[in-house]
Amino acid sequence: MSVYTPVTAEELESWLGRYSVGTLVELAPIAAGIENTNYFLTTTKRRWVLTLYERLPADELPFYLNLMAHLARAGVECPAPEPDRTGALFSVLNGKPASLVTRVDGEPMLAPDAVHCAAVGAALARLHVVSSTYRTRLTNRRGPGWWRQAARSVQPFLTADQNELLAAELKFQTGFGKGKLPKGAIHGDLFCDNVLFVGDRVSGIIDFGFAATDFLAYDLAITVNDWCIVRDGDAKGGLVPELAIALVCGYQAVRPLDVDERTQWPALLRAAALRFWVSRLYDLYLPRPGDLVHAHDPAHFERILRDRALNPSRFGDLENAPPAGAARAVA
Repeated sequence: MSVYTPVTAEELESWLGRYSVGTLVELAPIAAGIENTNYFLTTTKRRWVLTLYERLPADELPFYLNLMAHLARAGVECPAPEPDRTGALFSVLNGKPASLVTRVDGEPMLAPDAVHCAAVGAALARLHVVSSTYRTRLTNRRGPGWWRQAARSVQPFLTADQNELLAAELKFQTGFGKGKLPKGAIHGDLFCDNVLFVGDRVSGIIDFGFAATDFLAYDLAITVNDWCIVRDGDAKGGLVPELAIALVCGYQAVRPLDVDERTQWPALLRAAALRFWVSRLYDLYLPRPGDLVHAHDPAHFERILRDRALNPSRFGDLENAPPAGAARAVA
């Protein structure tokens, strides 16, 4: 959500002529994230988020935007894309595909407790249940093939110890993606800053730029790796059992994991850590030019990957997470 493509008020007013959203009142850049250009936009009718997609090809955008529309119609807590006067959910602004979605009230919970984790688990499960009726498919562009390609690109910048870890984990994850775990449309990036809360209630799941068709339990592992960790001190990045239990219980109260998903849980946590370590290394060492760009520290996910590899049994078998019912109140 950095600003790579500036947009002036005059340019935006011309583009907004495609929509029935009123006239421009305020435009403010969102200075966070690393993938797309985002602005908060206020018109005389309501508040919006304007996104210019910097990397996503236009032929993939229907997957993301129609998924959001599908979820919003079913009551999942996410922004709803606004169609223009022709019914299209995106068009070109300053040379980039751009969309307008409703702005959701709420604030991110960057230091979540068990209540927040349970609520996020339930919200993610609702997303997965609803996405099961979304028939469009899209291969995950940050899947295993990309891990290996990006790993080759960043190897010259790494220490011998880091390269050893990277090679070992890529070997361990050989065959990832070829299993028979349940698949569907996933969010792919459900970190703390991509969920908004009003009080203890999830009010919005945002930023679907990494959505794809992939293992549902992998999406859950990505979420646990960000929400349920030690945030300071020598154990930084390690799992906090009570938070992980709360999040997975919240999830299973809505969509119980099957036996294979539970068995593969340790490997899924490692795959989720590897994906974001490689991604952050790539963005740090091979960045794109842009204004207000924030590259995240790859050392964070290096620590998480080392922890998950060294402690595969820590919460790995989900023995403390009942398959259903224990967190029914958060569903």
